[in-house]
Amino acid sequence: MTGGSAGVATGGGGTGDAGGAGGKPVIEMDTSLGKMVFELEPTDMPVTTANFLSYVDSGFYDGTIIHRVLPDFVIQGGGYATGLVAKTANPPIKLETSPAVQHDYGVISMARTSDPDSADSQFFVVNAKAGSHSLDGSYAAFGRMLEGGAVLDAISGVPTQSQSGLEDVPVTEIVVKSVTRKP
Repeated sequence: MTGGSAGVATGGGGTGDAGGAGGKPVIEMDTSLGKMVFELEPTDMPVTTANFLSYVDSGFYDGTIIHRVLPDFVIQGGGYATGLVAKTANPPIKLETSPAVQHDYGVISMARTSDPDSADSQFFVVNAKAGSHSLDGSYAAFGRMLEGGAVLDAISGVPTQSQSGLEDVPVTEIVVKSVTRKP
């Protein structure tokens, strides 16, 4: 997953935050096509989870778009606002992986460039029903979908085009209205 420019290295909640099973943080991503809910993995992926939650808590993702849709692979967002305007992210984090979190359908993971230590704000969600296990060990999977499979499938089926030097951009913008922690 290429894209993005930077991310937060450490800090920010994650562990101990209320939410899912065992106090795992749960986030809700409200898009123009519906809501998806994810449970994050702060124990297995502490730096990555803290990085993502720092963006969530600052409101960084609100008003961004899903800018890349690859059917039977992934959808990607977190790097562009509406109008395909690039957002400025925080410094990148080091690659973190865990065999406990694989790239199954509905898993959220950090996007990056060809440099393994370049993940910042951009994320992707696996939309392949069989998973995208070629990414395991190379990309930082850090959460699992609890709700919203129909929304993921709807996003995955939209028509795409080349735009502003990017491939696989939805013809009609899919806006991430908000990403928030759920109590």
